[in-house]
Amino acid sequence: MVQLSGDQSRSAFWNELTYLQANMSLERQVRAKLASKRNPDQEKECQGWIETILGARFPPGEAFEDVLKDGTVLCQLINKIKPGSVNKINTSGGQFKMMENITNFQGAIKAYGVPDIDVFQTVDLWEKKDIAQVVSTLYALGRETYRHAEWSGPYLGPKPADECKRDFSDEVLKAGQTMIGLQAGSNKGATQAGQNLGAGRKILLGK
Repeated sequence: MVQLSGDQSRSAFWNELTYLQANMSLERQVRAKLASKRNPDQEKECQGWIETILGARFPPGEAFEDVLKDGTVLCQLINKIKPGSVNKINTSGGQFKMMENITNFQGAIKAYGVPDIDVFQTVDLWEKKDIAQVVSTLYALGRETYRHAEWSGPYLGPKPADECKRDFSDEVLKAGQTMIGLQAGSNKGATQAGQNLGAGRKILLGK
């Protein structure tokens, strides 16, 4: 076992302390950046939407994220939007059961049609790492409700633009493959004579 001198021990201690302080400072910066992303107006709109659907108010004095943290309200929300989405909502059993609620909500809204990329991570809510992303997910769920005719509202956010699909016959598609756009010029009597793409190359034999 290597023995460190007093000076070496003090140096190692200060190095470790400096490292820890730097990490703590970085974590504070990250948390501050995430907090700055939050939009109180959007959170208020989400809260109002949830309260209207559930027919109940958030407990007075509780923060938006604290009400949602255990996932019970979120599971109730998706069950109102699409009944039977979450079979069992845990109301007790410790943090793992509460986190299971969040996981069940995430799975249910994906099955409902919300893209995976729009769904927050469990730690974003449970550890309050990115509440802005939680709000973004709720808006994604709100957008998705517009696409379900069985849902009559209330809605969250603006209605997404309808996809404009164009169906062409096989004959039209085949005709389009043989056409050259006007910006390409006329194709009548065209040959490759005189074409030069880039600098010309000379091939010298016997050199």
